[in-house]
Amino acid sequence: MKKLNEILGTEFPIIQGGMANIATGEFAAACSNAGALGVIATGGMLQADLLRQQIRICKSLTGKPFGVNLMLMNPCADEMARIVIEEGVQVVTTGAGSPGKYIPAWKEAGVKVLPVVAASILAKRLVRAGADAIIAEGTESGGHVGEMTTMALVPQVIDAVDVPVIAAGGIADGRQMAAALALGACGVQVGTCLLASRECPIHDNYKQAILKAKDTDTTVTGRSIGGPVRVLKNKMAREYLALEKRGATLEELEHVTLGGLRRAVFDGDMDHGSVMSGQVAGMLHEIKPVRQIFEELYAQGRAVLEAAEREWA
Repeated sequence: MKKLNEILGTEFPIIQGGMANIATGEFAAACSNAGALGVIATGGMLQADLLRQQIRICKSLTGKPFGVNLMLMNPCADEMARIVIEEGVQVVTTGAGSPGKYIPAWKEAGVKVLPVVAASILAKRLVRAGADAIIAEGTESGGHVGEMTTMALVPQVIDAVDVPVIAAGGIADGRQMAAALALGACGVQVGTCLLASRECPIHDNYKQAILKAKDTDTTVTGRSIGGPVRVLKNKMAREYLALEKRGATLEELEHVTLGGLRRAVFDGDMDHGSVMSGQVAGMLHEIKPVRQIFEELYAQGRAVLEAAEREWA
């Protein structure tokens, strides 16, 4: 089976995760120029034309392949799906639902479709609908999560479908990348480790919170309402979890989190912001250029696999 970089035309078999309010056209271009597939996130975009603007910004900054992540819960999803075609985007990743109704038009336009899934049953359905590859994302990831771990999810998705599978969730260094490839993935998608990059446009308070985080410093809010989200523990998260425990209404819960991600990303509010992060935050100790992050992931991953092959030969 082809490696992800051969499928996408990138240097490394790595996709930059579609992080809402963070993965701008400029950041996606930086990741593409650094050898991965940069991805523009639509989560947090309140108007469809904002996507067109970000795509054009990305095009102006890179000649390399890049993609768009369509958050299917976005009220503008239908229009955004059309903009992807109109602007000639080559790759689409999707989250929070099934993109089945958009796949025929995307395929006709030559767009590669890579849905993110948290269970093999959805992966099978989307491959039947025409998905080119599947991103299997474990619960270790930041932001919206499923219940299965990457280690359990990836091989089961690989066994369930006959298209390439990309591993996501809990990947911040070459050991984890090697593990994903050993499971049979053709490449990886990373997000949390890119929060600690020079090019990442989040507030410096956010970056420092990621660097200070320990292995047990994330928690999952929203399980009671069927919308689990992994964040760093802070006042907002503790208040939300306390409300969930006493059976608060959806309105009460939404009041706590409304605008939370924007407060974290743009204002640097680490107390009342939604500081989305994966469990690998405890592994991140310095700010690096995205190019260095990708180079280290790939080089260490290859070294680990080669060492394992010698060990088991």
